[in-house]
Amino acid sequence: MRHTRLFIGAAVAIVVIAMELKPTIERFSNSDTHYQTNIGALFNVIKAYALAERNEPTPLSRIPIQPVSIAAIQAQGDDQVIKLSHSTTLIYLDQSFILIDPVFSERVSPVQWAGPKRFHELPITLEALPNIAAVLISHDHYDHLDKHSIRTLSAKVAHFITPLKVGERLREWGIPDSKIIELNWWEATTIGSHTYTATPAQHFSGRGIFDKDTTLWAGWAVKGSDTNIFYSGDSGYFKGFKDIGERLGPFDMTLIETGAYNKLWHDIHMLPEQSVQAHIDVKGAAMMPVHNSSFDLALHDWYDPLERALVQANAQQVMLITPVFGESTSIKAPRNTPRWWQALIGQKTSTQ
Repeated sequence: MRHTRLFIGAAVAIVVIAMELKPTIERFSNSDTHYQTNIGALFNVIKAYALAERNEPTPLSRIPIQPVSIAAIQAQGDDQVIKLSHSTTLIYLDQSFILIDPVFSERVSPVQWAGPKRFHELPITLEALPNIAAVLISHDHYDHLDKHSIRTLSAKVAHFITPLKVGERLREWGIPDSKIIELNWWEATTIGSHTYTATPAQHFSGRGIFDKDTTLWAGWAVKGSDTNIFYSGDSGYFKGFKDIGERLGPFDMTLIETGAYNKLWHDIHMLPEQSVQAHIDVKGAAMMPVHNSSFDLALHDWYDPLERALVQANAQQVMLITPVFGESTSIKAPRNTPRWWQALIGQKTSTQ
């Protein structure tokens, strides 16, 4: 196992070095910090992967899910959020559906025979999804932009809304140009009763060796007729969250990245305590942590993001919503949710 981690760390280092070696391409950048690596930092990453000792990198027992019923969501009638996996989230807003970062493949990888594999079953299939008013993409990393999912969804999606240049990926995959809307930070588009605003984030992009930062990354503010939602996308903690709160808040619910972090790359992925602070900065009411409990993408235990976020949320008197995958949550009137992961820590079952 340690040899495998060392291999992964070395592979990450090689890819990152290669991505830094092609300076002539026009690239996007962060507003607060330029995320750039050096040999010393890469050595620290390799060493961390080689030496990491974890209790539970993946769950020892089956993660609970609740099958999604589209008919039940529609019958309930109010605005709702359903966390499906990692950052993949279904939103029911003003009687229509929005889908965020749809990743339905088993692995988040360029190939499906290798790479991080999903911990749990999905609560709904691509085929069972309803017609979608808009698919929002935060950036082009494999755990947020899945070619198979995008191509399969195309026939039932009215609009794909992406940060700048990400739409070029979709066009290469056969998505009609008429369905694609690309936005820069702070730009907005209104479709029906929904207004979608691309918000700044502190991250990076790229799906290959030489394409680092050639597409933009973003979060999303989604405003309905009477509901306001914020999705952070992937981001390090930065002063931009306060700007978002001032310009577009307050928000009834936030979907904040809480997972795949490490102090070695905190500039581009928030620690859980920072995730809670980001929620406070954007003036959120209830917070739903996303980007966790589906794939092993860092060096923390699988349950650590939710545990640390819960401790910080309690300290800051933040309402933390942690539904099981597939469970529908009212946006305007969320109820307290059970801390489902705590019953799984250290528990190995014969069904796993």
